[in-house]
Amino acid sequence: MGLLSTRTRARARTRRFTPVELAIAFALVGSLLAVAVPTFVREVHASRFVEPIDGLQRIGAAAVGFGRLHPVAQGFPPSAPMTPAVPPRGHCEADPPDAWDQPTWAALAFRPAPPGTPHCFAFGFDSTLSATKSLFRADAHGDLDGDGIVSTFEVTGRYVEGDPEGPTLDHGIFVDSEVE
Repeated sequence: MGLLSTRTRARARTRRFTPVELAIAFALVGSLLAVAVPTFVREVHASRFVEPIDGLQRIGAAAVGFGRLHPVAQGFPPSAPMTPAVPPRGHCEADPPDAWDQPTWAALAFRPAPPGTPHCFAFGFDSTLSATKSLFRADAHGDLDGDGIVSTFEVTGRYVEGDPEGPTLDHGIFVDSEVE
């Protein structure tokens, strides 16, 4: 009896996984990775798009607020060049201290990040002003992976004479090459 229990213990200690058990383990790990990796990648991309979406929402709200204080002929601030002039390529950059001092950015109280904090997108503001109708377009451009293809996000708004709503932000955000 002592010999049998010793063999059983020895066999229990040296037991290896069967091919079926290994296949099941690999299938489970593969299934977990198939769900986790795309979710992780999607979350990383979503976090990169917070800057342009949040920035454009803030610009749009500020432009509509500006329009509520001014007549249609001056419904929105004048156009501002893309700031910085070229979107950063493949990385985020901090702006020079005076980059956002242009009068339109000051009127909109906009800067994409606190001073000295790097950001990945360049923002522009274009307005068309007339006595009866004023329009604006705000856009954000970024080259997140440095390949020269630029992601573009855009919002628009309008202020039409006689419209009881006053200045409004158009619905939705236009997006081009979001995952460039």
